[in-house]
Amino acid sequence: MPTTASIACYHCGNPVPDRAPWYIELDDEKHPLCCPGCEAVAHAIVEGGLESYYRFRTELPERPDDKQTARADTWTVFDDPELQAGFVHPEDDGRVHATLAVDGITCAACAWLIEHRLNALEGVTSSAVNLTHHRLRIAWDTQRVKLSRLLAEMAAIGYTAQPYEPDQAQKRLQHEERMTIRRLIVAAVGMMQVMMFSIPIYIAGEDGISADFYALFHWLSFALATPVVLFSAQPFFKNAWRDLKTRVLGMDVPVSIAIGGAYLASAWAVITGEGELYFDSVAMFAFFLLFSRYIEARARRRNGQSGNALSGVLPTSATRLEDDDSERVVPANRLAEGDRVLIKPGHDVPADGVIEQGDSSLDESMLTGEYLPVTRGVGQSIVGGSQNMENPLVIRVTRAGANARVAGILDLTDRAFASRPRLAQMAARMAHVFVLRLLMVAAAVAVVWWFIDPSRVLWVMLSVLVVTCPCALALATPTALTAGHGQLRRRGVLVTRADALETLSGAHRVIFDKTGTLTRGEMQLMDTRPLAENLSAERARALAAALEARSEHPIARAFAPYREATLSAHDIASVTGQGLEGRIDGQRWRLGKPAFATAGQTPPGTPDNGQWLLLSEDGAPRAWFRLHDAVREDAAETVAALKARGLEVELLSGDTPAAVGELAAALGIATWHAGQSPENKLERIQALQAEGETVAMVGDGINDVPVLAGADVAIAMNSATDLARTRADAVLLSPRLVRIAEAVEISRATRRIMRQNMVWSVCYNAAALPLAAIGVVPPWLAAIGMSASSLVVVGNALRLTRWKTRPAPHVSSPSPVAA
Repeated sequence: MPTTASIACYHCGNPVPDRAPWYIELDDEKHPLCCPGCEAVAHAIVEGGLESYYRFRTELPERPDDKQTARADTWTVFDDPELQAGFVHPEDDGRVHATLAVDGITCAACAWLIEHRLNALEGVTSSAVNLTHHRLRIAWDTQRVKLSRLLAEMAAIGYTAQPYEPDQAQKRLQHEERMTIRRLIVAAVGMMQVMMFSIPIYIAGEDGISADFYALFHWLSFALATPVVLFSAQPFFKNAWRDLKTRVLGMDVPVSIAIGGAYLASAWAVITGEGELYFDSVAMFAFFLLFSRYIEARARRRNGQSGNALSGVLPTSATRLEDDDSERVVPANRLAEGDRVLIKPGHDVPADGVIEQGDSSLDESMLTGEYLPVTRGVGQSIVGGSQNMENPLVIRVTRAGANARVAGILDLTDRAFASRPRLAQMAARMAHVFVLRLLMVAAAVAVVWWFIDPSRVLWVMLSVLVVTCPCALALATPTALTAGHGQLRRRGVLVTRADALETLSGAHRVIFDKTGTLTRGEMQLMDTRPLAENLSAERARALAAALEARSEHPIARAFAPYREATLSAHDIASVTGQGLEGRIDGQRWRLGKPAFATAGQTPPGTPDNGQWLLLSEDGAPRAWFRLHDAVREDAAETVAALKARGLEVELLSGDTPAAVGELAAALGIATWHAGQSPENKLERIQALQAEGETVAMVGDGINDVPVLAGADVAIAMNSATDLARTRADAVLLSPRLVRIAEAVEISRATRRIMRQNMVWSVCYNAAALPLAAIGVVPPWLAAIGMSASSLVVVGNALRLTRWKTRPAPHVSSPSPVAA
């Protein structure tokens, strides 16, 4: 329908279609509206006595998207007492309160509208919007109004809300951040005020100020520095005491000695009237150290948000289909394996499952980092946390709650951060040794200066302790690792072991499996050729499907459409890299490579090029099956990108030489080996390692597990089996193979920045220590130098958050290969 660009909707600002009948009358004037939705909302606002919203608003509201509209029918799930137990808290006289996270708030008018809308409802005792954090605290009487009514009322005016439930770890982090900010503010105020009283003394000198003012300035500096030491610097003393009790010298030990020693010496000087004062240096040192640590902590939290966000990707509710196909909205954590779930357009997928009805596009960007939707249809798997974009879907739940893939990813992430790579461990050991030697050097410097000039002993020793504090050395690797992990996670690469980044950065060769790695792994049965007169093609496919019924191998999916409920196999045994066998109707059947299927007998010749499997009965050939597996679109691009980065690329496959050679030629891989069993692949990797090469292996199946375990770096594809993912050092969450080349580049950049940080830290301390020891560096300058060194390290590591990988060389897509 044509629109008139000059007329904008009075409610949302969108263009109003020509001859649109929707409007709202306000102040004796008709205002045009663009759709019935805006008309309903506008009338609800005006008829509720809230017309002042339009007079005082400063911005147009966000237009509710399809996802918000689609969730309108799910509010009733929040009336479930078991679900409310986690976020609804009782008050006196039977009332309750809850904190809700609200979407769509843009200005103060939004907060005013929400509060007035809710406060007008019977049963609501209070509501208050936190504009800064977009949260709403609401109290109500459960006997007079339900929570679902409150959520529906907010949705009716364009604001969707959900329970705000920070876990204990998040609460602790928030508390620590608030306390750090408070300590930082106290230190900043104390530092500025102490400097205000110290500067006149430095400028005028002791003779330029009267004795009364001189003493007054000293006592005021004492009073202002005390809260800085006792409150702001409290974490340093706590950590130092902990380190001393555990007999591990951390960097807070020299920090505490410097702050505590300077404060006590200055306090003694004020009380006795003899000696030098260092209150300004104490306050400055505490402030700069707290500031650098705060910046580092903020950077680490920001780079960890993409991983932490996974814990909230599963929706709160789900629409479960009962046996009679009736719909029931239930909490998502109550879903179990085998449940049928309806997923409407705009809804999030509440659990892992297989589509039973419908086809649609799904947004998997939260999990894979790929923003283009993917198409899924009947029989295909979908992952919990993705969003349905187009059509309704009915899925059968395979894994829910703690068993879902999202939970597994979180476990792998926790495992990665539970350990540290060798370079980080070396930095930690260096920091420990450095602290011990620093204390010894500071003591030696104090002894020397005692004989040179006793009046300068204390401040020279303080300068040595402060300027050479190994803060930058301690931050050199953790900040770079955190930034590198975050950058990889945003690109769909999940590092599951700490050493993976360091080892991948030094890899010489990348070895690929074929099926499911360089190819899609979605095998299709292209041709069936029976070899026995009494065996039809349909019967042969049904027999093969019965043998593959319990297999996770990609080949099994090619036979899945041909399964028959009346035909089943028993005593199934899988021979890795060869095939499988089982008993059907009392006969021993085998399906796999020709030599395996015929049990040592001479197999018939393969019909022609391509991948062929042989079905045999008690060793006698019964049927040929030709399978086809398409090459991944970016396989050639990935191979070219890895070569451009100086890596050797190799292909190891158990398939026939003809199929493997054809694929290798299409992708530009010069080194390839066909007919390889898992044992052969492992021997090849071990031979390369014996020559001094660092080998990265990319695979996806159970047969790749021994090889992945033997490689220096194991990378599992996004479609890999659970066993392969748990054995891998990194997992591709994205279906794009080129992410491997990007991971290599980012890992090299991470290692380079880690080394730069360590070199900078060592060089800074090596240069600053002599200057402080000879008395050139005063304590206040030492505090600035130490803090600046830490900030340089953090800033250098943060470059990884904006890292741009080199574009992959343009390679024309290979022609379809019969795998």
